[in-house]
Amino acid sequence: MELVAFVVLTALALVSGLMVILHRNQVVAALSLAANLVAIAGYYMLLNAQFLALLQVIVYAGAIMVLILFVIMLLNLPEEARKPGTGRVQAGLAIVLAAAFALILGWALIRATDGGGYPAASDTFGTVDSVGQMLFTNFFYAFEAISLLLVVAMIGAVLLAKRSVEP
Repeated sequence: MELVAFVVLTALALVSGLMVILHRNQVVAALSLAANLVAIAGYYMLLNAQFLALLQVIVYAGAIMVLILFVIMLLNLPEEARKPGTGRVQAGLAIVLAAAFALILGWALIRATDGGGYPAASDTFGTVDSVGQMLFTNFFYAFEAISLLLVVAMIGAVLLAKRSVEP
């Protein structure tokens, strides 16, 4: 069953990733990116990391994608999408970087198959219980400092966005 889920998630991730790169319509590309992020969350579920899967869906596929779609709709640049592509340097660099990535991925796969010393994850790694234990024991003060920083940033954003009303 896990193999079937892995194959389906891999197909979804590959197809949606290619659509992000190759599709000319920005909205379709953004929705394909959301599908890719959901496929990554599915990988986390296969690895028994429920907390990371939920964060992936809520934070990335939810909040960040809403922001990306908002910016796409706000900009509304249809004439930019119709221009022919000019970017020979970027295309050459993309080919070189893709080849380097393929070599690194191949090296990692070879090392993983011959027992190259990767540590095995525990059964509780990535679960809500283990993440909660770490956040509220070892990283309690850092967690509270970040939460205060986010509250201050939210208040600052509201104050900056607030329009002054002239009497």
